[in-house]
Amino acid sequence: MDSGNQITTVFSKGWIFVLGICWTCFVDANDVNAQQIPQFSQYTFNSLHINPAYAGFKVDPFIQATYRSQFAAFPGAPETFSITADMASPDERMGFGASLISDRLGATKIQGALLTYSYRITVGEGAFLGLGISGGASEYSLDGDLLSPDDDSDMTIPTGRINMFTPNLNAGLFFNTENFFSGVSVFNLWGQRNLENRDLSLAVHNYHYFFQIGGIIPLAAESVIKPSVLVREDFSGPTSVDVNAMILLLDQFWLGTSYRTSFGKNNASSASRTGRRNAVVLLADLFLTDMLRFGYAYDFNLNSQSNFRNNSHEISLGYYLGSKTQYRNDYKSF
Repeated sequence: MDSGNQITTVFSKGWIFVLGICWTCFVDANDVNAQQIPQFSQYTFNSLHINPAYAGFKVDPFIQATYRSQFAAFPGAPETFSITADMASPDERMGFGASLISDRLGATKIQGALLTYSYRITVGEGAFLGLGISGGASEYSLDGDLLSPDDDSDMTIPTGRINMFTPNLNAGLFFNTENFFSGVSVFNLWGQRNLENRDLSLAVHNYHYFFQIGGIIPLAAESVIKPSVLVREDFSGPTSVDVNAMILLLDQFWLGTSYRTSFGKNNASSASRTGRRNAVVLLADLFLTDMLRFGYAYDFNLNSQSNFRNNSHEISLGYYLGSKTQYRNDYKSF
């Protein structure tokens, strides 16, 4: 078999693998409840949060810490903190990554750890396909002492802290050329059946799908525009869509915006008010030095109940451990 046929075979098997996973999850989709996994607005600069096949794409070792605070004025408001790290092998064929995440909402908390592996193949001149997988474990916990029940005698309300562990498995594909990228991934493939404790029903470990597409449009020697779209789907709640537009200025900092909306699966008027949220996100990413980058995102909700109390802030700090010779200023880091 010649190299061209080998590439075609691997490419086809890769898509068959992911599509097979998607179909298996789709068959079981009606048996799960909606519960979004932690959401980040700055995924446009670190897609490891949504696709394991992205591991190693930046080539040099890269570490990033991200903190997100939502609806900060409300008691028990969501807070998310993550640390991710990834790098490529010397031949840039393989990628390795690791991530830690903590997501708190009121009395509930989710903590997880993942190890990621990806393999990158050439599918054409200047075209590459990455196949990735990540695995680890998540802890779901509920602290009954943080609850404020109306009826203290209600025996169904837990006292103290209860928790449960479950394994986690994710898979994805990431395709890119010099000016185009697209990815598809599936999260929470394994471990859902472990969460049968009704006291932890808020932390349903259901399947999540991500589809991402975008590209780079050169404007001048040191300026480009990067439009992109991200679709989040779990087949249980509204479909979420992000439409993004970023511009690189002076080969040094990115500025942009994102519009987030959702549609479908809102059968009741109350669900429409709470489940369908529209938001505008302001994004900025600045290289403080050749190795250090700082990012900020501000989410402004546009729904009818919007006010300054329910907006969100997200801060990230990333550091390159290598020379960054190939990807100077992350120009091609989709």
